Amino acid sequence: MKWYFLFSLLVLGAVLRIESRILKSRDFSNVQANTFESGRATPDLQGITSADEEDEEVDEEILTNSIKKTPFVTPTRVKTNFVPLTPAKRVKPQPVRQEDPASCKLSPELVKEIASYQNVTRLIMKTVLNGAFKNRTYDDLSFFIDKFGSRITGSSNLEDSIDFMLAKMKDDDLENVHGEDVLVPHWIRGKESAELLAPRRKRIPVVGLGYTVGTPADGIVAEVLVVKTFQELRDRADEAKGKIIVFNEEYTTYGESVEYRGNGAIEAAKVGGLASLVRSVTPFSINSPHTGMQDYEQNVTQIPNACITVEDAQYLQRCQDRGWRIVLQLKMADFSLPLSKSRNVVGEIVGRDSPKEVVVVSGHIDSWDIGDGAMDDAGGAFISAEALALLKFLKLKPKRTLRSILWTGEEFGLIGVQQYVNQHRNELDQFNAVFESDIGTFDPLGLDFSGSAKAGCIVQEVLKLLEPINATMFRALPEVGSDIGFFIQKGVPGLSLNNKNSQYFWYHHSGGDTMTVESADSLDLCLVVWATTSYVLADLSVPLPRN
Repeated sequence: MKWYFLFSLLVLGAVLRIESRILKSRDFSNVQANTFESGRATPDLQGITSADEEDEEVDEEILTNSIKKTPFVTPTRVKTNFVPLTPAKRVKPQPVRQEDPASCKLSPELVKEIASYQNVTRLIMKTVLNGAFKNRTYDDLSFFIDKFGSRITGSSNLEDSIDFMLAKMKDDDLENVHGEDVLVPHWIRGKESAELLAPRRKRIPVVGLGYTVGTPADGIVAEVLVVKTFQELRDRADEAKGKIIVFNEEYTTYGESVEYRGNGAIEAAKVGGLASLVRSVTPFSINSPHTGMQDYEQNVTQIPNACITVEDAQYLQRCQDRGWRIVLQLKMADFSLPLSKSRNVVGEIVGRDSPKEVVVVSGHIDSWDIGDGAMDDAGGAFISAEALALLKFLKLKPKRTLRSILWTGEEFGLIGVQQYVNQHRNELDQFNAVFESDIGTFDPLGLDFSGSAKAGCIVQEVLKLLEPINATMFRALPEVGSDIGFFIQKGVPGLSLNNKNSQYFWYHHSGGDTMTVESADSLDLCLVVWATTSYVLADLSVPLPRN
Protein backbone atom coordinates (compact mmCIF):
# COMPACT_ATOMS: atom_id res chain seq x y z
CA MET A 1 0.00 0.00 0.00
CA LYS A 2 2.78 2.43 0.89
CA TRP A 3 4.71 1.64 -2.31
CA TYR A 4 1.74 2.42 -4.55
CA PHE A 5 0.93 5.60 -2.69
CA LEU A 6 4.55 6.78 -3.00
CA PHE A 7 4.55 5.80 -6.68
CA SER A 8 1.42 7.84 -7.36
CA LEU A 9 2.63 10.90 -5.48
CA LEU A 10 6.07 10.95 -7.13
CA VAL A 11 4.71 10.48 -10.63
CA LEU A 12 1.95 13.06 -10.19
CA GLY A 13 4.36 15.58 -8.77
CA ALA A 14 6.88 14.95 -11.55
CA VAL A 15 4.52 15.58 -14.44
CA LEU A 16 2.93 18.66 -12.91
CA ARG A 17 6.26 20.24 -12.00
CA ILE A 18 7.82 19.48 -15.36
CA GLU A 19 4.74 20.54 -17.35
CA SER A 20 4.40 23.80 -15.44
CA ARG A 21 8.12 24.56 -15.42
CA ILE A 22 8.62 23.99 -19.15
CA LEU A 23 5.49 25.71 -20.35
CA LYS A 24 6.13 28.82 -18.26
CA SER A 25 9.27 29.36 -20.32
CA ARG A 26 7.63 28.74 -23.69
CA ASP A 27 6.20 31.32 -26.08
CA PHE A 28 3.10 30.34 -28.07
CA SER A 29 2.38 32.92 -30.71
CA ASN A 30 1.78 33.71 -34.34
CA VAL A 31 -0.61 31.00 -35.47
CA GLN A 32 -3.05 31.41 -38.30
CA ALA A 33 -6.14 29.40 -39.25
CA ASN A 34 -5.41 25.95 -40.58
CA THR A 35 -6.32 24.73 -44.02
CA PHE A 36 -7.45 21.13 -44.26
CA GLU A 37 -6.49 18.91 -47.16
CA SER A 38 -6.15 15.19 -47.65
CA GLY A 39 -5.35 12.75 -50.39
CA ARG A 40 -1.99 11.23 -51.26
CA ALA A 41 -0.26 12.75 -54.29
CA THR A 42 1.17 10.94 -57.28
CA PRO A 43 4.95 10.68 -56.86
CA ASP A 44 6.84 13.47 -58.60
CA LEU A 45 10.46 14.18 -57.75
CA GLN A 46 11.11 16.76 -60.47
CA GLY A 47 10.61 19.88 -58.41
CA ILE A 48 9.15 21.47 -55.31
CA THR A 49 5.67 23.00 -55.23
CA SER A 50 4.42 24.36 -52.87
CA ALA A 51 -24.08 13.54 -25.76
CA ASP A 52 -25.48 14.76 -23.30
CA GLU A 53 -27.21 12.14 -21.05
CA GLU A 54 -30.80 12.38 -19.79
CA ASP A 55 -31.43 14.44 -16.65
CA GLU A 56 -31.81 12.44 -13.48
CA GLU A 57 -34.48 12.96 -10.86
CA VAL A 58 -33.32 14.77 -7.75
CA ASP A 59 -35.16 14.44 -4.45
CA GLU A 60 -36.56 17.90 -3.64
CA GLU A 61 -35.95 17.21 0.06
CA ILE A 62 -32.28 17.77 -0.74
CA LEU A 63 -33.03 21.46 -1.11
CA THR A 64 -34.92 21.82 2.14
CA ASN A 65 -32.92 19.59 4.44
CA SER A 66 -29.48 20.44 5.69
CA ILE A 67 -26.78 19.98 3.08
CA LYS A 68 -25.33 16.48 3.06
CA LYS A 69 -21.70 16.22 3.98
CA THR A 70 -21.10 12.78 2.53
CA PRO A 71 -17.68 11.14 2.76
CA PHE A 72 -15.80 10.05 -0.33
CA VAL A 73 -14.49 6.54 -0.90
CA THR A 74 -10.76 6.07 -1.48
CA PRO A 75 -10.13 3.44 -4.19
CA THR A 76 -8.10 0.34 -3.51
CA ARG A 77 -4.41 0.85 -4.18
CA VAL A 78 -1.96 -1.81 -5.30
CA LYS A 79 1.70 -2.45 -4.63
CA THR A 80 4.37 -2.16 -7.29
CA ASN A 81 8.10 -2.73 -7.36
CA PHE A 82 8.61 0.10 -9.84
CA VAL A 83 10.18 3.23 -8.37
CA PRO A 84 10.05 6.20 -10.76
CA LEU A 85 13.05 8.40 -11.33
CA THR A 86 13.47 11.42 -9.11
CA PRO A 87 11.61 14.31 -10.77
CA ALA A 88 13.55 17.26 -12.09
CA LYS A 89 14.27 20.03 -9.65
CA ARG A 90 12.04 23.06 -10.09
CA VAL A 91 13.88 25.94 -11.72
CA LYS A 92 12.87 29.53 -12.19
CA PRO A 93 11.75 30.06 -15.81
CA GLN A 94 14.28 32.00 -17.84
CA PRO A 95 13.70 34.16 -20.90
CA VAL A 96 14.30 32.74 -24.34
CA ARG A 97 17.94 33.10 -25.32
CA GLN A 98 18.39 33.62 -29.05
CA GLU A 99 21.97 32.76 -29.87
CA ASP A 100 23.81 35.55 -31.65
CA PRO A 101 25.17 33.99 -34.86
CA ALA A 102 28.24 36.19 -34.49
CA SER A 103 29.04 34.45 -31.19
CA CYS A 104 29.13 31.02 -32.84
CA LYS A 105 32.70 30.03 -33.61
CA LEU A 106 32.22 26.89 -35.69
CA SER A 107 35.16 25.85 -37.81
CA PRO A 108 34.91 26.65 -41.54
CA GLU A 109 35.21 22.92 -42.20
CA LEU A 110 32.16 22.11 -40.04
CA VAL A 111 30.13 24.94 -41.60
CA LYS A 112 31.04 23.61 -45.05
CA GLU A 113 30.14 20.05 -44.02
CA ILE A 114 26.69 21.11 -42.82
CA ALA A 115 26.11 23.10 -46.01
CA SER A 116 26.95 19.97 -48.02
CA TYR A 117 23.61 18.49 -46.90
CA GLN A 118 21.69 20.89 -49.13
CA ASN A 119 21.20 18.20 -51.78
CA VAL A 120 19.86 15.75 -49.19
CA THR A 121 17.54 18.46 -47.86
CA ARG A 122 16.25 19.20 -51.36
CA LEU A 123 15.60 15.50 -51.93
CA ILE A 124 13.64 15.27 -48.67
CA MET A 125 11.63 18.36 -49.60
CA LYS A 126 10.85 17.05 -53.09
CA THR A 127 9.68 13.71 -51.76
CA VAL A 128 7.46 15.15 -49.04
CA LEU A 129 6.12 18.31 -50.70
CA ASN A 130 5.63 17.04 -54.24
CA GLY A 131 6.47 13.36 -54.29
CA ALA A 132 5.72 9.95 -52.89
CA PHE A 133 5.28 11.17 -49.29
CA LYS A 134 3.03 14.15 -50.06
CA ASN A 135 0.07 14.07 -47.62
CA ARG A 136 1.10 10.59 -46.48
CA THR A 137 1.50 11.62 -42.84
CA TYR A 138 -1.98 13.15 -42.80
CA ASP A 139 -3.54 10.14 -44.54
CA ASP A 140 -1.93 7.61 -42.22
CA LEU A 141 -2.65 9.73 -39.15
CA SER A 142 -6.32 10.14 -40.08
CA PHE A 143 -6.66 6.39 -40.62
CA PHE A 144 -5.09 5.77 -37.21
CA ILE A 145 -7.34 8.31 -35.47
CA ASP A 146 -10.50 7.16 -37.23
CA LYS A 147 -9.74 3.53 -36.34
CA PHE A 148 -8.65 3.90 -32.71
CA GLY A 149 -9.80 7.31 -31.47
CA SER A 150 -8.66 8.10 -27.93
CA ARG A 151 -5.95 6.00 -26.29
CA ILE A 152 -6.01 6.49 -22.54
CA THR A 153 -3.31 4.78 -20.49
CA GLY A 154 -4.32 1.31 -19.32
CA SER A 155 -6.93 0.79 -22.05
CA SER A 156 -7.08 -2.00 -24.63
CA ASN A 157 -7.53 0.74 -27.23
CA LEU A 158 -4.04 2.06 -26.45
CA GLU A 159 -2.53 -1.41 -26.68
CA ASP A 160 -4.30 -2.08 -29.99
CA SER A 161 -2.92 1.19 -31.37
CA ILE A 162 0.57 0.18 -30.21
CA ASP A 163 0.23 -3.11 -32.09
CA PHE A 164 -0.78 -1.11 -35.16
CA MET A 165 2.27 1.16 -34.99
CA LEU A 166 4.62 -1.78 -34.49
CA ALA A 167 3.16 -3.39 -37.62
CA LYS A 168 3.41 -0.12 -39.53
CA MET A 169 7.09 0.30 -38.62
CA LYS A 170 7.78 -3.22 -39.86
CA ASP A 171 5.88 -2.49 -43.09
CA ASP A 172 8.07 0.59 -43.53
CA ASP A 173 11.13 -1.68 -43.26
CA LEU A 174 12.49 -0.16 -40.06
CA GLU A 175 14.97 -2.23 -38.09
CA ASN A 176 14.84 -3.65 -34.55
CA VAL A 177 11.13 -2.88 -34.28
CA HIS A 178 9.85 -3.86 -30.85
CA GLY A 179 7.85 -2.81 -27.82
CA GLU A 180 9.50 -2.26 -24.43
CA ASP A 181 7.28 -3.17 -21.49
CA VAL A 182 6.15 -0.44 -19.12
CA LEU A 183 4.02 -0.65 -15.98
CA VAL A 184 1.34 2.04 -16.19
CA PRO A 185 -1.52 3.29 -14.03
CA HIS A 186 -5.02 2.14 -14.94
CA TRP A 187 -7.51 4.82 -13.96
CA ILE A 188 -11.12 4.44 -15.06
CA ARG A 189 -13.40 7.35 -15.88
CA GLY A 190 -16.87 6.27 -14.77
CA LYS A 191 -20.13 8.11 -15.26
CA GLU A 192 -19.69 11.77 -14.31
CA SER A 193 -22.35 14.42 -13.83
CA ALA A 194 -22.90 17.71 -12.09
CA GLU A 195 -26.20 19.52 -11.69
CA LEU A 196 -26.88 22.91 -10.24
CA LEU A 197 -29.86 22.72 -7.86
CA ALA A 198 -29.92 26.35 -6.73
CA PRO A 199 -30.35 29.17 -7.61
CA ARG A 200 -31.82 27.29 -10.61
CA ARG A 201 -31.65 23.88 -12.22
CA LYS A 202 -28.82 23.60 -14.73
CA ARG A 203 -26.60 20.79 -16.01
CA ILE A 204 -22.89 21.52 -15.55
CA PRO A 205 -20.57 19.69 -17.99
CA VAL A 206 -17.80 18.10 -15.94
CA VAL A 207 -14.77 15.88 -16.60
CA GLY A 208 -12.80 14.13 -13.88
CA LEU A 209 -9.04 14.71 -13.69
CA GLY A 210 -6.49 11.91 -13.88
CA TYR A 211 -6.16 9.81 -10.70
CA THR A 212 -9.17 11.47 -9.07
CA VAL A 213 -11.20 9.47 -6.59
CA GLY A 214 -14.94 9.20 -7.10
CA THR A 215 -17.88 10.34 -5.03
CA PRO A 216 -20.17 8.01 -3.09
CA ALA A 217 -22.74 6.29 -5.31
CA ASP A 218 -25.45 8.80 -4.41
CA GLY A 219 -23.09 11.69 -5.03
CA ILE A 220 -22.21 14.76 -3.04
CA VAL A 221 -24.73 17.54 -2.57
CA ALA A 222 -23.35 20.70 -1.04
CA GLU A 223 -23.22 24.45 -1.19
CA VAL A 224 -20.57 25.98 -3.40
CA LEU A 225 -17.79 28.44 -2.59
CA VAL A 226 -16.18 30.14 -5.58
CA VAL A 227 -12.64 31.53 -5.30
CA LYS A 228 -10.20 32.98 -7.82
CA THR A 229 -6.91 32.16 -6.10
CA PHE A 230 -5.45 29.83 -3.51
CA GLN A 231 -4.85 32.85 -1.31
CA GLU A 232 -8.54 33.78 -1.45
CA LEU A 233 -9.41 30.22 -0.44
CA ARG A 234 -7.08 30.43 2.55
CA ASP A 235 -8.53 33.82 3.50
CA ARG A 236 -12.06 32.35 3.42
CA ALA A 237 -11.19 29.03 5.02
CA ASP A 238 -13.88 29.44 7.67
CA GLU A 239 -16.52 29.48 4.89
CA ALA A 240 -15.12 26.46 3.00
CA LYS A 241 -15.72 23.51 5.31
CA GLY A 242 -18.34 21.12 3.95
CA LYS A 243 -18.61 22.89 0.60
CA ILE A 244 -17.70 22.15 -2.99
CA ILE A 245 -14.87 24.51 -3.90
CA VAL A 246 -14.92 26.04 -7.39
CA PHE A 247 -11.71 27.61 -8.65
CA ASN A 248 -12.42 30.41 -11.13
CA GLU A 249 -8.77 31.22 -11.78
CA GLU A 250 -7.91 33.71 -14.51
CA TYR A 251 -6.01 32.27 -17.46
CA THR A 252 -2.59 33.92 -17.73
CA THR A 253 -0.33 31.27 -19.24
CA TYR A 254 -0.82 27.53 -19.26
CA GLY A 255 2.24 27.03 -17.08
CA GLU A 256 0.85 29.31 -14.38
CA SER A 257 -2.87 28.49 -14.56
CA VAL A 258 -2.35 24.71 -14.58
CA GLU A 259 -1.32 24.95 -10.91
CA TYR A 260 -5.03 25.18 -10.04
CA ARG A 261 -5.86 22.01 -11.94
CA GLY A 262 -2.91 20.21 -10.40
CA ASN A 263 -3.27 21.33 -6.79
CA GLY A 264 -6.93 22.32 -6.49
CA ALA A 265 -7.99 19.15 -4.67
CA ILE A 266 -5.11 19.46 -2.19
CA GLU A 267 -5.88 23.07 -1.27
CA ALA A 268 -9.64 22.47 -1.12
CA ALA A 269 -9.19 19.45 1.15
CA LYS A 270 -6.93 21.38 3.52
CA VAL A 271 -9.81 23.74 4.36
CA GLY A 272 -12.43 20.99 4.63
CA GLY A 273 -13.83 21.10 1.10
CA LEU A 274 -15.78 18.05 -0.06
CA ALA A 275 -14.76 18.31 -3.73
CA SER A 276 -12.85 20.56 -6.10
CA LEU A 277 -14.12 21.88 -9.45
CA VAL A 278 -11.55 23.77 -11.50
CA ARG A 279 -12.11 26.15 -14.38
CA SER A 280 -10.66 24.52 -17.51
CA VAL A 281 -7.12 25.64 -18.28
CA THR A 282 -7.59 27.25 -21.68
CA PRO A 283 -7.51 30.77 -23.13
CA PHE A 284 -10.57 30.11 -25.32
CA SER A 285 -13.73 28.10 -24.72
CA ILE A 286 -16.90 27.06 -26.49
CA ASN A 287 -18.44 25.61 -23.33
CA SER A 288 -16.37 22.43 -23.36
CA PRO A 289 -14.37 21.20 -20.35
CA HIS A 290 -10.68 20.23 -20.60
CA THR A 291 -9.26 17.32 -18.63
CA GLY A 292 -5.69 16.64 -17.47
CA MET A 293 -3.58 15.54 -14.53
CA GLN A 294 -4.11 16.45 -10.91
CA ASP A 295 -2.20 15.80 -7.72
CA TYR A 296 -2.77 14.47 -4.24
CA GLU A 297 -0.55 15.10 -1.26
CA GLN A 298 0.41 12.64 1.44
CA ASN A 299 -1.56 13.07 4.68
CA VAL A 300 -4.14 15.29 2.94
CA THR A 301 -7.62 13.86 2.40
CA GLN A 302 -8.20 12.81 -1.20
CA ILE A 303 -11.35 14.44 -2.55
CA PRO A 304 -12.98 14.25 -6.01
CA ASN A 305 -11.47 16.68 -8.51
CA ALA A 306 -12.83 17.69 -11.90
CA CYS A 307 -12.82 20.49 -14.45
CA ILE A 308 -15.80 22.56 -15.54
CA THR A 309 -16.06 24.97 -18.45
CA VAL A 310 -14.80 28.54 -18.40
CA GLU A 311 -18.38 29.69 -18.96
CA ASP A 312 -19.78 27.80 -15.96
CA ALA A 313 -16.97 28.94 -13.66
CA GLN A 314 -17.71 32.54 -14.60
CA TYR A 315 -21.47 31.96 -14.20
CA LEU A 316 -21.03 30.56 -10.69
CA GLN A 317 -18.79 33.50 -9.83
CA ARG A 318 -21.53 35.93 -10.90
CA CYS A 319 -24.11 34.06 -8.86
CA GLN A 320 -21.94 34.27 -5.76
CA ASP A 321 -21.16 37.95 -6.36
CA ARG A 322 -24.91 38.62 -6.33
CA GLY A 323 -25.23 36.88 -2.97
CA TRP A 324 -27.21 33.94 -4.33
CA ARG A 325 -27.04 30.60 -2.53
CA ILE A 326 -25.45 27.99 -4.81
CA VAL A 327 -26.14 24.28 -4.34
CA LEU A 328 -24.68 21.59 -6.58
CA GLN A 329 -24.96 17.81 -6.88
CA LEU A 330 -21.80 16.04 -8.06
CA LYS A 331 -21.58 12.38 -9.06
CA MET A 332 -18.33 10.77 -10.19
CA ALA A 333 -17.86 7.00 -10.51
CA ASP A 334 -14.10 7.26 -11.19
CA PHE A 335 -11.70 4.72 -9.68
CA SER A 336 -8.29 3.09 -10.08
CA LEU A 337 -7.41 -0.50 -10.97
CA PRO A 338 -4.08 -2.29 -10.42
CA LEU A 339 -1.16 -1.33 -12.63
CA SER A 340 -1.25 -2.77 -16.13
CA LYS A 341 1.35 -3.45 -18.80
CA SER A 342 1.89 -1.16 -21.77
CA ARG A 343 4.80 -0.61 -24.17
CA ASN A 344 7.03 2.07 -25.59
CA VAL A 345 7.17 1.62 -29.37
CA VAL A 346 10.69 1.49 -30.85
CA GLY A 347 11.98 1.31 -34.45
CA GLU A 348 15.38 2.16 -35.92
CA ILE A 349 17.62 2.80 -38.87
CA VAL A 350 20.86 1.30 -37.61
CA GLY A 351 23.87 3.57 -38.13
CA ARG A 352 26.39 2.57 -40.80
CA ASP A 353 29.56 3.57 -38.87
CA SER A 354 28.67 4.21 -35.21
CA PRO A 355 25.58 2.10 -34.55
CA LYS A 356 25.84 2.41 -30.76
CA GLU A 357 25.53 6.19 -30.95
CA VAL A 358 21.88 7.24 -31.12
CA VAL A 359 19.71 10.17 -32.21
CA VAL A 360 16.09 9.82 -31.05
CA VAL A 361 12.94 11.35 -32.53
CA SER A 362 9.86 10.93 -30.38
CA GLY A 363 6.27 11.74 -29.45
CA HIS A 364 3.76 10.02 -27.18
CA ILE A 365 1.16 7.54 -28.41
CA ASP A 366 -1.27 7.67 -25.48
CA SER A 367 -3.89 10.39 -25.11
CA TRP A 368 -6.73 11.56 -22.94
CA ASP A 369 -10.13 10.00 -23.51
CA ILE A 370 -12.55 12.85 -24.16
CA GLY A 371 -11.19 13.76 -27.62
CA ASP A 372 -9.35 11.67 -30.21
CA GLY A 373 -5.83 12.78 -29.29
CA ALA A 374 -4.98 13.74 -32.88
CA MET A 375 -3.07 16.88 -31.90
CA ASP A 376 -1.90 15.66 -28.49
CA ASP A 377 0.04 13.75 -29.47
CA ALA A 378 -0.66 11.45 -32.42
CA GLY A 379 0.64 14.14 -34.79
CA GLY A 380 3.99 14.26 -32.98
CA ALA A 381 4.16 10.46 -32.80
CA PHE A 382 3.46 10.13 -36.51
CA ILE A 383 6.09 12.58 -37.74
CA SER A 384 8.55 10.70 -35.51
CA ALA A 385 7.67 7.38 -37.15
CA GLU A 386 7.31 8.82 -40.66
CA ALA A 387 10.71 10.55 -40.51
CA LEU A 388 12.44 7.17 -40.40
CA ALA A 389 10.07 5.67 -42.96
CA LEU A 390 10.93 8.55 -45.31
CA LEU A 391 14.69 8.19 -44.84
CA LYS A 392 14.42 4.44 -45.34
CA PHE A 393 12.43 5.03 -48.55
CA LEU A 394 15.16 7.39 -49.77
CA LYS A 395 17.88 4.88 -48.80
CA LEU A 396 19.53 7.46 -46.53
CA LYS A 397 21.48 5.62 -43.84
CA PRO A 398 23.20 7.95 -41.36
CA LYS A 399 26.48 7.41 -39.56
CA ARG A 400 24.73 7.02 -36.19
CA THR A 401 21.58 5.07 -35.39
CA LEU A 402 18.30 6.94 -35.78
CA ARG A 403 15.70 5.68 -33.32
CA SER A 404 11.99 6.48 -33.28
CA ILE A 405 10.32 6.10 -29.87
CA LEU A 406 6.61 6.53 -29.23
CA TRP A 407 6.21 6.97 -25.48
CA THR A 408 3.39 5.37 -23.55
CA GLY A 409 1.83 6.73 -20.35
CA GLU A 410 2.83 10.35 -20.94
CA GLU A 411 -0.48 11.85 -19.87
CA PHE A 412 -0.43 10.01 -16.54
CA GLY A 413 2.96 11.22 -15.44
CA LEU A 414 5.63 10.66 -18.12
CA ILE A 415 5.60 7.01 -17.13
CA GLY A 416 7.03 5.44 -20.30
CA VAL A 417 10.03 7.72 -20.63
CA GLN A 418 10.97 7.40 -16.95
CA GLN A 419 11.12 3.65 -17.18
CA TYR A 420 13.01 3.84 -20.50
CA VAL A 421 15.64 6.17 -19.07
CA ASN A 422 15.97 3.95 -16.02
CA GLN A 423 16.32 0.78 -18.10
CA HIS A 424 18.84 2.38 -20.51
CA ARG A 425 20.73 4.46 -17.93
CA ASN A 426 24.06 2.79 -18.78
CA GLU A 427 23.70 3.77 -22.45
CA LEU A 428 22.83 7.45 -22.10
CA ASP A 429 26.35 8.64 -22.82
CA GLN A 430 25.84 7.24 -26.34
CA PHE A 431 22.74 9.39 -26.97
CA ASN A 432 23.76 12.26 -29.24
CA ALA A 433 20.43 14.11 -29.25
CA VAL A 434 16.78 13.51 -28.37
CA PHE A 435 13.94 15.18 -30.30
CA GLU A 436 10.34 15.49 -29.09
CA SER A 437 7.20 16.80 -30.78
CA ASP A 438 4.45 17.32 -28.19
CA ILE A 439 3.29 20.90 -28.56
CA GLY A 440 1.44 20.70 -31.87
CA THR A 441 2.26 20.01 -35.51
CA PHE A 442 1.12 23.30 -36.99
CA ASP A 443 3.26 25.18 -39.52
CA PRO A 444 6.85 24.74 -38.29
CA LEU A 445 9.06 27.69 -37.34
CA GLY A 446 12.23 25.84 -36.34
CA LEU A 447 13.57 24.13 -33.22
CA ASP A 448 13.77 24.86 -29.51
CA PHE A 449 17.00 23.61 -27.98
CA SER A 450 18.42 22.77 -24.56
CA GLY A 451 22.11 21.96 -24.30
CA SER A 452 25.57 23.45 -24.57
CA ALA A 453 26.23 26.71 -26.39
CA LYS A 454 28.46 25.03 -28.97
CA ALA A 455 25.84 22.35 -29.66
CA GLY A 456 23.31 25.16 -30.08
CA CYS A 457 25.55 26.76 -32.69
CA ILE A 458 25.62 23.50 -34.64
CA VAL A 459 21.83 23.22 -34.50
CA GLN A 460 21.50 26.83 -35.72
CA GLU A 461 23.74 26.05 -38.67
CA VAL A 462 21.72 22.93 -39.52
CA LEU A 463 18.49 24.95 -39.43
CA LYS A 464 19.82 27.14 -42.25
CA LEU A 465 19.16 24.17 -44.54
CA LEU A 466 15.42 24.75 -43.97
CA GLU A 467 15.37 28.30 -45.31
CA PRO A 468 13.24 27.26 -48.34
CA ILE A 469 10.35 26.43 -45.99
CA ASN A 470 10.99 29.31 -43.54
CA ALA A 471 11.74 27.03 -40.59
CA THR A 472 15.08 28.40 -39.45
CA MET A 473 14.12 29.85 -36.05
CA PHE A 474 16.35 28.73 -33.20
CA ARG A 475 15.46 29.28 -29.54
CA ALA A 476 17.71 28.28 -26.66
CA LEU A 477 15.71 27.41 -23.54
CA PRO A 478 16.69 26.03 -20.14
CA GLU A 479 14.39 23.08 -20.82
CA VAL A 480 12.37 21.84 -23.78
CA GLY A 481 9.78 19.13 -24.25
CA SER A 482 8.16 17.10 -21.49
CA ASP A 483 9.21 13.45 -21.88
CA ILE A 484 12.74 14.34 -22.98
CA GLY A 485 13.31 16.38 -19.83
CA PHE A 486 14.59 13.19 -18.21
CA PHE A 487 17.27 12.87 -20.92
CA ILE A 488 18.21 16.54 -20.61
CA GLN A 489 18.74 16.05 -16.86
CA LYS A 490 21.37 13.47 -17.78
CA GLY A 491 23.16 15.85 -20.14
CA VAL A 492 21.67 14.71 -23.47
CA PRO A 493 20.97 17.65 -25.83
CA GLY A 494 17.21 18.08 -26.32
CA LEU A 495 15.23 19.52 -29.23
CA SER A 496 11.52 20.32 -29.53
CA LEU A 497 9.48 21.32 -32.58
CA ASN A 498 8.74 25.05 -32.56
CA ASN A 499 5.56 25.70 -34.53
CA LYS A 500 2.74 28.21 -34.94
CA ASN A 501 0.77 26.80 -32.06
CA SER A 502 -0.88 29.73 -30.27
CA GLN A 503 -4.24 27.92 -30.64
CA TYR A 504 -2.88 24.68 -29.20
CA PHE A 505 -4.53 25.14 -25.80
CA TRP A 506 -7.89 25.84 -27.40
CA TYR A 507 -8.16 22.12 -28.19
CA HIS A 508 -5.73 20.60 -25.66
CA HIS A 509 -7.21 17.80 -23.50
CA SER A 510 -10.71 18.54 -24.78
CA GLY A 511 -13.31 16.99 -27.06
CA GLY A 512 -12.02 19.34 -29.75
CA ASP A 513 -8.74 17.43 -30.17
CA THR A 514 -9.71 15.69 -33.43
CA MET A 515 -8.40 15.41 -36.98
CA THR A 516 -10.11 18.72 -37.79
CA VAL A 517 -7.26 20.46 -35.98
CA GLU A 518 -4.66 18.85 -38.25
CA SER A 519 -3.53 20.10 -41.67
CA ALA A 520 -1.98 17.92 -44.38
CA ASP A 521 0.31 20.73 -45.52
CA SER A 522 1.49 21.55 -41.99
CA LEU A 523 2.23 17.91 -41.24
CA ASP A 524 4.29 17.66 -44.43
CA LEU A 525 6.35 20.69 -43.44
CA CYS A 526 6.86 19.31 -39.91
CA LEU A 527 8.02 16.02 -41.43
CA VAL A 528 10.58 17.89 -43.54
CA VAL A 529 11.96 19.58 -40.42
CA TRP A 530 12.02 16.34 -38.41
CA ALA A 531 13.62 14.17 -41.10
CA THR A 532 16.20 16.75 -42.22
CA THR A 533 17.50 17.87 -38.84
CA SER A 534 17.54 14.42 -37.22
CA TYR A 535 19.31 12.89 -40.22
CA VAL A 536 21.98 15.59 -40.40
CA LEU A 537 22.71 15.42 -36.67
CA ALA A 538 22.92 11.63 -36.91
CA ASP A 539 25.27 11.81 -39.89
CA LEU A 540 27.66 14.66 -39.02
CA SER A 541 31.31 13.80 -38.47
CA VAL A 542 31.11 15.27 -34.95
CA PRO A 543 28.59 14.61 -32.16
CA LEU A 544 26.77 17.44 -30.42
CA PRO A 545 29.04 18.64 -27.58
CA ARG A 546 27.64 18.37 -24.07
CA ASN A 547 28.01 20.80 -21.20
